[in-house]
Amino acid sequence: MSQRWDELLKRDHEVTERVFAAMEAKFSAADGPPPALVGLLVDYLHYVDRCHNQKEELHLFPRLEAKGMPRQGGPLGVMLQEHERAQQILSRLVPLATDYAGGGRQALPELRAAFGEYASLCKDHFWKENDILYPMALRMLGDAEAAAVVAGIEEVEASLGAGTRERYYRIAQEIVDRAELRDLSFGLERDVLAAILNTLPVELSFIDREDRVRYFSHEHGEKIFGRTRGAIGTEVQNCHPPKSLHLVDQILADFKAGRRDVAEFWIDMGGRMVHIRYWPVRAEDGSYLGTLETVQDVTSIRQLTGEQRLLSAA
Repeated sequence: MSQRWDELLKRDHEVTERVFAAMEAKFSAADGPPPALVGLLVDYLHYVDRCHNQKEELHLFPRLEAKGMPRQGGPLGVMLQEHERAQQILSRLVPLATDYAGGGRQALPELRAAFGEYASLCKDHFWKENDILYPMALRMLGDAEAAAVVAGIEEVEASLGAGTRERYYRIAQEIVDRAELRDLSFGLERDVLAAILNTLPVELSFIDREDRVRYFSHEHGEKIFGRTRGAIGTEVQNCHPPKSLHLVDQILADFKAGRRDVAEFWIDMGGRMVHIRYWPVRAEDGSYLGTLETVQDVTSIRQLTGEQRLLSAA
């Protein structure tokens, strides 16, 4: 299934924000990022300016203007002004980065400031597009116009060579890998992360790659399926009745072989509808790390009708 134009543009935003996060971590170090990493950054920022922004300016914005969105003022005007401002910052940033990548360490203070200004502008800009402009555009553009934007995106990428998006996404990933960008969960204290997991209206259990139970949530709360700490380290097969072991073994074998991405069941427990799902947990390289079980009482969810847009009484 082909992607919509907004999905393609949002993916650009996501990839670019990971590059920013990786470089921000390196620029925060006293001695700055490795020069080779800054060289990769220069390469990638050409994609943001010469490809991503051009997709919007050449193929999205004109169609919105034709549908009545004014080019001066309003969301469209703001986006264009911020594109221009980003180019102005790049005109300072790129020479500084090129000098630094070539060994000019004296450029670090100015480069750090220019990069910080550029990243801050772009992140705020991406948020405005994701949350304001794109939803408006989705309502304004018909199917044929939306398809034309997708074709335009492909046209801009093709004008820069075959496999443009894939090539620059590889550069972005290399930056992230070299900078050793950590997952967002590393920004949370352990107690906070545990509290988040225990707050979810879903009970979680994790089985490692050796099929042993290593974690379950809501230890101190009421659970649909009771568990105690004695389960930790136990083979998961010992936590299920004999009549269901063949299903457990089949699910785990399918997950390990990459044949299945989810297994789900739902059962009636004394008038409560319980939804049970199993998910393979994989590393970035696709290797199997274990299986996550989610258990949720969906009785009230199944009874929902209509809409509720206002805050109900506590």
